[in-house]
Amino acid sequence: MSLTTALAYARHGIPVLPVHTPDRGGVCSCARGERCDSPGKHPRLRHGVNEASTDPRRIELWWTHWPQANVGLRTGVIMDVADVDSAEGWHGLVHLLDDEIPPGPQVRTGGGGRHLWFRPTGFGNRVRLLPGLDWRGVGGYVLAPPSRHAGGAGYTWIRRPGSVLPALSAALRAMIEGPPPAPLRPVAHPGRYASAALESEADRVARAVVGCRNDTLNRAAFALGRFVGAGLLDPGMVRRELEAAARSAGLGQAEIRGTIRSGLRAGARQPFPQPTDHAA
Repeated sequence: MSLTTALAYARHGIPVLPVHTPDRGGVCSCARGERCDSPGKHPRLRHGVNEASTDPRRIELWWTHWPQANVGLRTGVIMDVADVDSAEGWHGLVHLLDDEIPPGPQVRTGGGGRHLWFRPTGFGNRVRLLPGLDWRGVGGYVLAPPSRHAGGAGYTWIRRPGSVLPALSAALRAMIEGPPPAPLRPVAHPGRYASAALESEADRVARAVVGCRNDTLNRAAFALGRFVGAGLLDPGMVRRELEAAARSAGLGQAEIRGTIRSGLRAGARQPFPQPTDHAA
């Protein structure tokens, strides 16, 4: 069943990856077993989501080797996913969608939450958009039916994919995009301010803890992208500093580059305000 479904996802252009599986007692199939802090939710592949594929031959090899593997789907390619894991997160999402849930694909997760599929935004993962609400975008993945949760329940469709994925409400897009431009007055020395911001944001990324690293990197790239958009920072220098900081924090190279690219692009569309005489 898992192989057949994985191949079906791949035929629709969604990169697939095999994920570890919990046994009937909730123990993960990975080497950590009972000590695993994410049973049945992390990739079996050495390079994780970066190896996700739509190649049927590769997928068949994976599931021949791991016939019980959970099915992971890479996000940010065909779809982004709103990951809801609490009633509070659901109510927050409904509010961001203007109290109208779009008729798009929905999954009931094994833990009792929901996954809602949307058109890809180009933005990376965001942790805790609201309490109980995460966003899976570029560089992310989600489990899909018929995967099994450590609690014993399976992932099931509430509404299967159709021909068109829904777009985001303006409020949800703004939250995913990053902090809105602050109503700052132009500073007297924007060049110095930008340099200080680069140093501060790179330090914050380097110190980010597991679970917040990608979100911290995305926010830093957005903030610094505003200075790039204003011509106050060199984009190459920003990328180098953020990449070094993110590697120090333990993020993978492909995830780093995708997150920085999307964050800088979003920030550059809202450039930092400067004095009319451009004093530096």
